[in-house]
Amino acid sequence: MNSSTIDLPPFKILQEDLEVEYDFSLNAGEPAANESTTEPDSIESGLRRVEQEIEASQARIDALNQDIDRLTNHADGIDNLVAVGSGVLAGLIDILWVGDFDFDRGKAWSNRTVNEFVMDVAKKNGFEGDRLDKAIEFLENKFRSPSDNVWHGKDLGISAKSHHLDDLAHHPTPLGLFFSILTQFTKTAYFQNSAGTFLPIGLDESGTELIGTDIRSKFFCGTVNWFFHLVSDMSGSKKTAGAGMGIPGPIVSMLKELSTIPGLDKTGLPQKLNEIFVKEKFDLRSEMAVGYELGRQAVPVMINEVLVRAFYFIRRLVSEWKAKRSLGAIEWKKTLPWNNRTMTRMLTIATGTFTAVDLADAAIRAALRSAGNPAGFWTQLALRVNFVGIGRFAIAIYSDVSMGAERARGRDERIAAMSRHLELAHVKIAYLQADMWRAAAATEASLRETEQMMAVAAELHVRATAANDASLRRIGQMRAGIQERNPQLIGDIQHLLSLG
Repeated sequence: MNSSTIDLPPFKILQEDLEVEYDFSLNAGEPAANESTTEPDSIESGLRRVEQEIEASQARIDALNQDIDRLTNHADGIDNLVAVGSGVLAGLIDILWVGDFDFDRGKAWSNRTVNEFVMDVAKKNGFEGDRLDKAIEFLENKFRSPSDNVWHGKDLGISAKSHHLDDLAHHPTPLGLFFSILTQFTKTAYFQNSAGTFLPIGLDESGTELIGTDIRSKFFCGTVNWFFHLVSDMSGSKKTAGAGMGIPGPIVSMLKELSTIPGLDKTGLPQKLNEIFVKEKFDLRSEMAVGYELGRQAVPVMINEVLVRAFYFIRRLVSEWKAKRSLGAIEWKKTLPWNNRTMTRMLTIATGTFTAVDLADAAIRAALRSAGNPAGFWTQLALRVNFVGIGRFAIAIYSDVSMGAERARGRDERIAAMSRHLELAHVKIAYLQADMWRAAAATEASLRETEQMMAVAAELHVRATAANDASLRRIGQMRAGIQERNPQLIGDIQHLLSLG
């Protein structure tokens, strides 16, 4: 059977600014590539496999469409206007309530908070007085540290002011706890001086008295004693209660721990940390003070975030209700104010507006206070700027740009998936055509067999007719003899025929 060419209708894909039109033709009776279509089973199994691949391909395209829609900004004028308004409102709150970054205000709060905490812990452990220095002395005597004075009298570059930073077991971090427990098992204290030298120091007799006698007591001393001893050092020593050097905060402690890594220990980081802790007295209370001020700055940033997300949720919920008129039919995923480009773009606008208002206010106030002094201007500007807001704006921009890049990758993948889907459709058409021509070939064979049977039947009919004619002629020739020998026979036959 000769194959013929079939021109199929054009297939067009139109997606936003991209339009692709496919024109194609297939050779009728020609099987799909690498597939034998001479047997019905091979055609049917191949067709089933292609249909399964088409179904999986369509599911992937649907998933990509949903993801691309999520990564597409659908914000309209109202959304953008509300985002700008929220940013302006948050900026006004920052101007009128937060004000300058005041480290002294934060330090006063942190001193008061730490002192009250130390007194509370001391009283819960049996202290009955009301003086901070006595509470510190009480905790120091009750919860002693084996590494507290092991450095004393040795020329190791460690001083009374720096030993809380240099002694890794005096750090309020997981690694500080680790070195406290390690000291219990090794009877060795672990220090790093300002030059970056790592110093394992064996405990003296007074230190070994504080080592546990078994595993349970070692862990108890390494954890419980460690915690309460750090509490005793938070507000300074008993001689400088509330004002002296406390323990380093988590940030400085972690930087110090990082500086013990080979390579970093020779970068000057240990010396810089020593200056921050000893000369600038940047201890735990100082970190808490910075955190307190940043917490104040975070309030308008959080208000801005809550307002924008709440508006997004309420507006989408109302839209869904108007469309569905049933809570059960609402698609809640469309109302959730996170993990979509529209929400991210609104937050980018809101935080950008807030930052613009904040920087404008900070620049105006800095200019007025500095009276034309450039150095003073930048100092005053730094004190007035809301750094939490700038950080949130940077995160919003990064999220927005990342979603845009992810959307572009999704669109590229969708084009490839649609191309593959079209190829599978071509293969399915080829299988269907192969099945059609196979059926046609079977029909042709059936017709030929029928034709042959009809020819045989016609030949038999001719023979039968000739035989009947011969029989009738013989009957005519025998009529005279029949009548002579059996005169009643012809009459009986006629009577029987008349009876039907």
